[in-house]
Amino acid sequence: MSQEARVRELSERHKRLEAAIAAELKHPAGDDLRVHELKRKKLRIKDEIAQLRTN
Repeated sequence: MSQEARVRELSERHKRLEAAIAAELKHPAGDDLRVHELKRKKLRIKDEIAQLRTN
C-alpha cells in the first residue's frame, strides 16, 4: 500500500470515529468510557497521519 493510500484510509477512519463520537455524545445516556476510547483511537490515527505526511 502506498503512503498516500494509507493516509487516505486513515483519514476515512478518522472521519468515521469523529461521527461515532458525535453520535455517542448526542445520546443523553452516552457512555463516557466509550467516548474516551474513541477519542484516544482518533488521536492515534491523527498522529499516524501526521507522521506519514512528514516522512
